[in-house]
Amino acid sequence: MGLTDISSNYKGVLYAMVTALLWGFLPIFLKVSLNDLDPISIVWFRFTFAFSILFIYYFLTDKKQLKIIKRPPLFLVIAALALGVNYLGFMQGINYTSPSNAQITMQTAPILLALVGIFVFKEKVNSKQLLGFGIAGLGLFLFYRNQLQVFIQDTEAFNTGFFWIELGAVMWVLYASLQKKLVLKYPPQLLNMVLYGIPAILYAPFVDFAAFSNLDFSSWMIVIFLGMNTLIAYGCLALAFKYTEAYKVSLIVTVNPIITLLTMAILASINVQWIKTDSLSIYSMLGAVLVIGGAITAVFFSRKNKKVLQKSPISVKK
Repeated sequence: MGLTDISSNYKGVLYAMVTALLWGFLPIFLKVSLNDLDPISIVWFRFTFAFSILFIYYFLTDKKQLKIIKRPPLFLVIAALALGVNYLGFMQGINYTSPSNAQITMQTAPILLALVGIFVFKEKVNSKQLLGFGIAGLGLFLFYRNQLQVFIQDTEAFNTGFFWIELGAVMWVLYASLQKKLVLKYPPQLLNMVLYGIPAILYAPFVDFAAFSNLDFSSWMIVIFLGMNTLIAYGCLALAFKYTEAYKVSLIVTVNPIITLLTMAILASINVQWIKTDSLSIYSMLGAVLVIGGAITAVFFSRKNKKVLQKSPISVKK
């Protein structure tokens, strides 16, 4: 490996770390924003903000690329609809449960995508990957069972949130599977522009615009951060896949729930009042470790499919 390759690898790892960091803090800020806005309004703003920035960028630098808006490919439209449901599902999951629950449960998405790769794209599977799937499945069962006991006074809300997150995970897999093909023909950021734009239009009729006029300065900073998070995290993700192997990027990004769990634990220890913190039991923590560990195992031992993965700059999104 030459110096250029090493430098590129470090760049890729750095960009992936930025994505993981942003996604680690994302659910916490999403939960706080629910104090002022409803879930659909928050999702709409994230999509609209990110779309606007990319649209302006292409308008100023390469207007010809904007013709994709007039006649987007059918697969891109379906992927955009799936991503729109994914964002809303994750948002509703946080609304009904907590940032920690949403992050852990959403880790089923990369597992499902790996299974799609095996059964749809005919990628080879090995025994270590199967072990990872099994560990993650056991962890999710353990985590769900014990967190359900924590929400014993409102099990309906927990199950509703769990359903929304799993719906979001399935829709993300549909989006990612289609994106795998689209990214071979179109620039990733151009695809992102359309992927953001279509849900923004569809959610617009259901937005409570009056609520935005009542936001104070700190609340505006939070929703702007959410918009920037969407834009920067995906931008860094695309660059990470450009500079280093996909399996390395996926490994780094998959650990983002750890950032959420640690941050929520710190907030709980200092008794903050601006967010309702949740403390996980030892069995819930064990389940969380198994889910994350299983996902990492499945991704890591898929590196033998490196040639396939390098053509597929996809990782879990919310």
